[in-house]
Amino acid sequence: MSSLRDKVISIWKEDILLKRVIRNTGYLFSSNMVAMVLAMGQTVLATRLLGLKLFGTLTLVMAFATTINQLFSFRMGEFIIRFMGKELVKKEFDRAAAVAKISLLIEGCTSIIAFAVFMLIAPLGARYFVKDETSLPFFYIYGFFILANITTETSTGILQLFNRFKVQAGINIAQSIVTAGIIVVAFFTKGSLALIILAYLIGKLITGLGPIVAAFITLHQKLGDGWTKAPFSLLPPAHEIAQFAVSTNLSGTVKMLVSGSEPLLIGLLLDTKAVALYNIAQSIVNPLMAPISSFINTTYPEMTKSIVAKKWAELRQFLRRVTAISGTWTVFFFLVMLIFGPWILSIWGKEYVPAYSTMMILIAGYGVSNIFFWNRTLFLSFGKANIPLYIMTAVAIVKTALAFVFVPNHGITAEAWLLSANFIISVGLLVIFGLVMVHRAEKQGMAQNIVTS
Repeated sequence: MSSLRDKVISIWKEDILLKRVIRNTGYLFSSNMVAMVLAMGQTVLATRLLGLKLFGTLTLVMAFATTINQLFSFRMGEFIIRFMGKELVKKEFDRAAAVAKISLLIEGCTSIIAFAVFMLIAPLGARYFVKDETSLPFFYIYGFFILANITTETSTGILQLFNRFKVQAGINIAQSIVTAGIIVVAFFTKGSLALIILAYLIGKLITGLGPIVAAFITLHQKLGDGWTKAPFSLLPPAHEIAQFAVSTNLSGTVKMLVSGSEPLLIGLLLDTKAVALYNIAQSIVNPLMAPISSFINTTYPEMTKSIVAKKWAELRQFLRRVTAISGTWTVFFFLVMLIFGPWILSIWGKEYVPAYSTMMILIAGYGVSNIFFWNRTLFLSFGKANIPLYIMTAVAIVKTALAFVFVPNHGITAEAWLLSANFIISVGLLVIFGLVMVHRAEKQGMAQNIVTS
């Protein structure tokens, strides 16, 4: 036991990369834990205030707006880390500024388009998903979060590149406190669905505009007041930018359509009560994902730097160690929920306890994705966003097609099985292909060194 402890201490002292990632993850994890506790509390109040049907309506309104926004998103945070991060490693600050400018411009334009499209098709959301056209005003109210997030992805990527994780943590905590506070007031004053939606909208305004302001301050500090004058001629080739942006948009969209739009699919095939049950079952997964989602944000820039510097041994060791950390947490969480799951679900209300089996199935699928959380970002670090796109698209098409066959007859349990199988298959393939890619890159580097010498 002491030898294991000594080994862990030795790794911690010697592995500067892992230490930096753990420290930055700690900032985000701390804020995410606070946000998660407050989110769970406010969800309990919202479910008890609204009841199954109205809570399902709330879920669908938010999911519809988020889905439309992400359909038009080019995942510019990933773009920034890939291209701006590369220029910062080489200390090409003017080129880095040019990348930041084009990213802000692209995201700003697509956000405006997304908002316009959402306003046009919101009536379809009310008619076909909620199946209640009187819910349309709620769609219009919540849709304004799209404008608040006009360049948030780019801004978040910039903050991550410059290790501004404390700032992100502060914004997350502020949003959580404000949203929870409004929902508490709504609960004790018997507020309406409109007030609950307004609470979530204000929270989105904080997490949308906060990173934008912080990113602009950071760019002025790190790149100088003249960063906005960097010419676009310094950018990488246009086809390279377009290929990466489109690939990350499509792969991110596929991932979102598979998991993020689950409430919409269930609303279309079932009803708002089923949406409410599935949403609570899926929200229980949040504590499982919270530490690891922070890991994704902090490990992606570090993987990119290691690949640009061709430090293959460091990269492989890094992947082994972060996987061991995520695996330990995932197994522990699964066992806790296996034992205490029914009691935890009863906190939202006795009517949510039947979602236990659905919850455990989801945890199994999300758990695999959680353990190998780096499966997609490893390809992004290599600039090969098209490979995850192909794999995720193929698996997602099969999963969605099967949903129309099984979900109407077998309910949310069938959807949980399909989603978990989707994660296990797609993540498994990406992990295998990703490790093969690292091995080949290392061999090519060794061959080049031999030829050079």
